[in-house]
Amino acid sequence: MDNFIYIALVMACALVADRLLGEVSRYHPLVGLGYYVNWLRAKLWQPTKARGIIALILAFLPLIPLLFLPRIFIIDVAILYFVIGGKSLAEHGNAVGDALLQNDLAKARENVSMIVSRKTADLDEQQVVNATLESVLENGNYALFGALFWFTVAGVPGVIIYRFSNTLDAMWGYKNSTFKQFGWAAAKFDDLLNYLPARICALCYAAGGKFSTAIKCWRQQAPLCASPNGGVVMAAGAGSLQIVMGGAAKYDGYQCDKPILGAGRPAQAGDIKRACHLVWLSGVYWVVLIACIGLLEQIL
Repeated sequence: MDNFIYIALVMACALVADRLLGEVSRYHPLVGLGYYVNWLRAKLWQPTKARGIIALILAFLPLIPLLFLPRIFIIDVAILYFVIGGKSLAEHGNAVGDALLQNDLAKARENVSMIVSRKTADLDEQQVVNATLESVLENGNYALFGALFWFTVAGVPGVIIYRFSNTLDAMWGYKNSTFKQFGWAAAKFDDLLNYLPARICALCYAAGGKFSTAIKCWRQQAPLCASPNGGVVMAAGAGSLQIVMGGAAKYDGYQCDKPILGAGRPAQAGDIKRACHLVWLSGVYWVVLIACIGLLEQIL
C-alpha cells in the first residue's frame, strides 16, 4: 500500500473516531504527561534559560523508544486519535457560544475560562466572544491540524513529540516572572514545530471561507501579533469568516492590547460554531490532499 494512502487512511479513521467519540474522559495519556511535566518543574525550576533548556532536553528523553515503534495500522489510528482534540475543542467553544445565546454571561465567562489563560471574571459579551474565537482558531492548529501535519511528516514519533511540545509550552510557556526565563526554550521549540503547520492551516482556513480576505488579513495583521504562529491562523481564520476580533486582555501578571484581526463586522456568539466548523474543515482538507498525492503517485 502506498505510504501516502496509508497515512491518509490512518488520519481519516482517527478524525472519524474523534468526531464520534471525542476525548476520553479517563486515563488520557496527556494527563500522565502533565504529571511528568509538573514533576520536572518541581525538580529543576530556576528562573534561567539554561535551566529551562536542560528541563526541555530531559523532558523528551523518555520518548526516545517511540522512534523504534513498528508501524501497525490500528495502533497508529489509536495513538493519533488520542493525540488530536478537534471535537473537544469544538465542545468547549460551543459551550461558550450556547451560554451567550441563552443570555447567560456568567456561565459563558466560566466556560471560556476553561480554554483561555486570560482573566475572564470581568469580560463583557464581546470580549468573551473574541476570546473564544481566538482560542478556537489558534488551537485549531495545535489540537488538530498540527498533529495531522506531523503525523504525515514523521509518523507516530513525530505526532507524540509534537503534542508533548504543545503540553510543555502550555504549562511552561507563560510570560510571567515564574516562567518567562525557565519556559523560554519550551516556547521556542513549540514555535519551531508549529511554523509550517500554522501556515498550511491558515491556507486551509482561507479555503474554507473568503479566501482573498483571509490571505490579506494574514499578510497585513499576523506580523502585529506576539505569537509568530498564532497570529497567522487567527488572522486568516477571522478573515475567512469575515469577522473582526481582538482587543485588550488581562493575564496573570501582565496586560496586553491584542491587535484587531479580520475584516468585516464584529464577531458574534453564532460565529463560534462557524469557527469550529472551519477547524474541522482544515483537517478534512489535509486528509484529502494527502490522499490525492497518494493516488497521483500510484497513477504516475
